[in-house]
Amino acid sequence: MSSAELSVFIRAIGVHTPERKLTNAELSTMVDTSDEWIKTRSGIAERRIAAPGENPSDMGAKAAAKALERAGLTPADVDLLIVATMTPDVPFPSTACLLQAKLGLRRDIPCFDVSAACSGFVYALQVAKDMMRSGAYRRTLVVGAEKLSSVVDWSDRTTCVLFGDGAGAVLLETTPEKNVGLLGNLLGADGNNAELLHCAGGGSAAPATADSLRDGKHFLRMNGKEVFRHAVRVMAESCERVLAKCDVRSEQVAWFIPHQANSRILEAVASQLNVGMDRFPSNLERYGNTSAASIPLALEEAWKDGKIKHGDLVLIVAFGAGLTWGATLLRWHEPPR
Repeated sequence: MSSAELSVFIRAIGVHTPERKLTNAELSTMVDTSDEWIKTRSGIAERRIAAPGENPSDMGAKAAAKALERAGLTPADVDLLIVATMTPDVPFPSTACLLQAKLGLRRDIPCFDVSAACSGFVYALQVAKDMMRSGAYRRTLVVGAEKLSSVVDWSDRTTCVLFGDGAGAVLLETTPEKNVGLLGNLLGADGNNAELLHCAGGGSAAPATADSLRDGKHFLRMNGKEVFRHAVRVMAESCERVLAKCDVRSEQVAWFIPHQANSRILEAVASQLNVGMDRFPSNLERYGNTSAASIPLALEEAWKDGKIKHGDLVLIVAFGAGLTWGATLLRWHEPPR
């Protein structure tokens, strides 16, 4: 069999979230908001906040270690590492290189970051799949790790209530079996609407200065109304296009695992797809929006709870800053142990 005929599947999954829980009640003492206001607009009740010195590479390494442990493998078995993050530990080197060192991966493997905000995990999956089907890599760790608490303006109630920290990792592996694992992918972007969700400061175009710090240029800013409108439309369209590409009907999909952004977005996407919310597992209430970490966090929980079973069709979909979006249809595959 040629390498182009190899399938790529999720062999194991692992997650890590910080210990600290920031509840809506506690948030209401920090900014003008309330539990009812937050739940009504987002569906979020609490979120996890990383401790000082607890960085995306730390959380990602812990999530990846759990995935390896579940697979019965060691760091030496990994051939490739891709980290999806919009909140890297530092501008450079990559968070992937820092995670490589902390996890003890081999020094002869490629390690790099993917920056596609909340769509980062879906982007990273397709990059990994294509690289693995070349035949050069058998096992890949794809990690989504975020510390959004570091870029949130805690005086802005429209954004600070939405985001949390955490990490999720999947161990991908190749197999000669057909029609399993990652079946079809779709990615897209629209840089013309970059200003709808962005961070103006911190890059080479706007390096840190006393003025930029004073003006809050290093915080996340979002036009919530427009992001909502674009997210619902593009996420629904992405699902439909991937299903058509794979010749699969929506009723054949056991579970839809969307990026956990906002309960109203999830409900609107489900409605456009004519799919009941009982097929849209969500942990948004307890973790908030964790960007690139949200899909692996939700996927792991659905699998651990016994919802996702061997042979199930699962559709994951995301939308984020860029603007970016992506969807992946997969057939859940658990190899004999």
